[in-house]
Amino acid sequence: MSTSPSAELCVRCKGRLYCGMHYCPILERYKSARRITSEIKGTEFSGNSPPGVFVSWNDYPNISFAPMSPPKVMENADLLDNPEKWYGIAQEEIIAFREILIRGTKKFNALSASNPSYELSEMQEMLMASKPTEVEIKLKYAPKIELEFDASAAPSGPAAPLEKFTLAENPKIPKDIDYAVSDFDLKANSALQELYKKEVPVHVLYKLLSAGLLGVQKNRKLTPTRWSITATDSNLSNAMISRIKEFSKIDSYLLFNSNYLDNNFYVLLLPSEWQFEQLEAWQPGSPWAGNAENAFIISDYEFYKGRTTYADNVTGAYYSARLAVCEYLTQQKKQAGAIIFREIGPDYRVPLGVWQIRENVRYALKQKPLNFYSLDLALHYIDSKFRIPMKFWKSKSALLDAHLRQRRMHEWF
Repeated sequence: MSTSPSAELCVRCKGRLYCGMHYCPILERYKSARRITSEIKGTEFSGNSPPGVFVSWNDYPNISFAPMSPPKVMENADLLDNPEKWYGIAQEEIIAFREILIRGTKKFNALSASNPSYELSEMQEMLMASKPTEVEIKLKYAPKIELEFDASAAPSGPAAPLEKFTLAENPKIPKDIDYAVSDFDLKANSALQELYKKEVPVHVLYKLLSAGLLGVQKNRKLTPTRWSITATDSNLSNAMISRIKEFSKIDSYLLFNSNYLDNNFYVLLLPSEWQFEQLEAWQPGSPWAGNAENAFIISDYEFYKGRTTYADNVTGAYYSARLAVCEYLTQQKKQAGAIIFREIGPDYRVPLGVWQIRENVRYALKQKPLNFYSLDLALHYIDSKFRIPMKFWKSKSALLDAHLRQRRMHEWF
């Protein structure tokens, strides 16, 4: 299945400016198409931050660090920036959550996290909180009332330069987070793993990483949100993979499904040693495929020894899905190969971030699986459910190619 060269580039790029332009026309189109109404009056407001922050990747290392808050105190403020509670919520409602989060942007050098100013320290303290924290924000001028979209992070709401940020109450900081942040000799990777074991949610972990609150003190950096999300997913799943390789293998083909936001996922677990692949098919009309005539399939994979390079095609979605699979296998104390089939339809109208990949796969793996004796039967079933014929998925899959060519022991008897 082919598409135009520009559509192919957009599917692979997802806003990373491979085309050489200084902005992404696709994201700009969504940005300008959705104008919103804010409840903010003037340039000052008090609200309760979820807590939330958005850290841009433009002009790194001199980046925009933006604490986020609704323009008033809200009962459900936590839900505004908690994607682990969003599964099943309609796209428009999620966008509505993000519309009312005002960003006060402030330029910092990424290295300033190792010796933060008082202002940055207050913002960091807020982000350590276990629940919404009341803040007072003064902007230099009224925010531009529009949304910005990103392939990795959730949509970002109205923004304006920050003039003053003040904590209006003392944040309630969990002991485990306080301990990890206060340990200036604990490496960031180890801190992420320790906090995850203490059941600190993934979305909290990547905010702490973004805010430069984890790691050896001299190495602490403010990290763009899109980078911190992928780093968190990758780090946590890498640690699990080492343990998964010690478990016994599953003994049949298990198939799980989730369909949310017009993203149809089939998760196929293989009775093999650890390996992983994610295949994505972008249908015409979906964000990156645009008006292309046909769907376009991309993939990234790893065999038992793992990857040595970044998953540059599927990008952050690869690591989000891999984390969800690793969580399941760790819980089951089983080893398996995994292939993620993701078919994206035109009703997925704007990119909402990789959280929905993680949550779709998590949800799928909570369901009772279909059990197949052979790979061919499992693929035939998936073929009956997808719009894109299986032959095109097979042509892009390294794992399917290896498994379909490999003869299994029972075939000789």
